[in-house]
Amino acid sequence: MTERKPIESWLTDMDGVLMHEGIPVPGADAFIKKLRETGRPFLVLTNNSIYTARDLHARLNRIGLEVPVENIWTSALATAAFLDIQHPGGTAYVIGEAGLTTALHDAGYVLTDVDPDFVILGETRTYSFEALTKAIRLINNGARFIATNPDNTGPSPEGALPATGSVAALITKATGKEPYFVGKPNPLMMRSALNTIGAHSETSAMIGDRMDTDVLAGLEAGMETFLVLTGLTTKDDLDRYPYRPTKVVDSIADIVDLV
Repeated sequence: MTERKPIESWLTDMDGVLMHEGIPVPGADAFIKKLRETGRPFLVLTNNSIYTARDLHARLNRIGLEVPVENIWTSALATAAFLDIQHPGGTAYVIGEAGLTTALHDAGYVLTDVDPDFVILGETRTYSFEALTKAIRLINNGARFIATNPDNTGPSPEGALPATGSVAALITKATGKEPYFVGKPNPLMMRSALNTIGAHSETSAMIGDRMDTDVLAGLEAGMETFLVLTGLTTKDDLDRYPYRPTKVVDSIADIVDLV
């Protein structure tokens, strides 16, 4: 087997890796500090499109994790970057929060419900039946369908919440049109993240707590992958998947010395 090159750049998921239900995972602060001290290029990734990078910076800062704004990459930012390349200066009808609308505005997009080029579905705290109906009619009239990420549920203190993937399925059922999902496990999100920090997949690693998004995305992007057991995937789940991470560790604390 060909030996991999040393890891020079790091991508890491946020929820389940650095924090869990608003509390930092032990070792997360040491990991971020080590990255910053060594000057290693890194990004904190999230499929959640609700928040802007500035919002997430403040959220992490409140729990003692000093992650600069420029080191945060969301599915909203990846979606805006994708559309800026595919169809620069376009128009879109958006269902989502500030993280998505801000990213699209910054990419030069005009948000409208009149004959848009795209319908873009992201995460929101309140999915409106009126907004979903409008999206369905616009897609039926020719707008192309994009979704920020395929996650079917999201976590909350009260239990699972329906997320972008579930709502996208509703729209698909009503229109017969499948969306293009930009976020993990699409390796496009990983490659756009690597491009953002000038990194190469051969010398980069992805850390995540989910086999079906984080590890799969890193694997398909050609990266080394680390699964931490502080989130959704357990050790007993591993044999359910036809692929494996490069390494399974208990938590982010076990990776600090590798930076």
